[in-house]
Amino acid sequence: MARYITQRLVIAVITLLGVSTIVFLMLHLLPGDPARMIAGLLASDQDIARIRIQLGLDKPLVVQYLLFLGNLLHGNLGISARTSDPVLTDVLQRLPATIELAVISTALATLVGILAGVIAATRPNTILDYVLSALTLFGVSMPVYWLGLMLIIVFAVNLHMLPAAGDDSSTSFILPSLTLAAFSVALIARMTRASMLEVLGQDYVRTARAKGMRENRVLLRHALKNAFIPILTVIGLQFGTLLGGAILTESVFGWPGIGLLLVDSIFARDYPMVQGIVLVFSTLFILLNLGVDLLYAYFDPRIHFA
Repeated sequence: MARYITQRLVIAVITLLGVSTIVFLMLHLLPGDPARMIAGLLASDQDIARIRIQLGLDKPLVVQYLLFLGNLLHGNLGISARTSDPVLTDVLQRLPATIELAVISTALATLVGILAGVIAATRPNTILDYVLSALTLFGVSMPVYWLGLMLIIVFAVNLHMLPAAGDDSSTSFILPSLTLAAFSVALIARMTRASMLEVLGQDYVRTARAKGMRENRVLLRHALKNAFIPILTVIGLQFGTLLGGAILTESVFGWPGIGLLLVDSIFARDYPMVQGIVLVFSTLFILLNLGVDLLYAYFDPRIHFA
């Protein structure tokens, strides 16, 4: 296990290096002068030159990249061009709000998705199965930003039941969580249904039923447990996707997470902040995938890591 974790961490470092290189090049190849955008239209040439020196944009691209990597090795993500604060400080201040939203959405999507998938699998080719399949198809096809706006119009504008934006109220997380969870519910439900249908036809399930075991116990202890590996994979990937997908949702609902911070930084051409947020997203996603792989051995003792 220790050897496997070490190998995965080495791969993670190489992956992060590749991600940092791509992000660095993409941001610096975009048209426009970030120093002028930060300084404003009325800024003088001296002010623009000062900002370029401050951001290191006056140096060759290769030198800028080497300095960027050197700062990363020391845990320095740079200084925000907008706020003049350390990027890592701003990201850590906003990160808990994003994680909170992603955790709540993932938990909701997991509970509803698994329940819907199990119900559909135990009643295949029935009206209930067709209805659940149609709802999951609707959930997969629905854009996140559109659903968020519709929920705001219905529950905030028309019914005045829930706040439309921000995190000032104890119920502020409900609408963005529902918006984020909708897509994941559909995927988890579809995967659960497919996995359960495959497992329910196995001999050990028929044997458990023949012994007179209660149906609920057969479904939970034998069927769902053995079908959970692909479901766990989808849940893990969806949690990582929700961290990234929160960008649109946080923008719609004004949720003070790093997704909204990323959008604001992109428009402001705040290179250090954008690079820092993307690297944090990438690190979280890689660590999450490692955690999911390690959970495989817990749910299926037959799995061993070489």
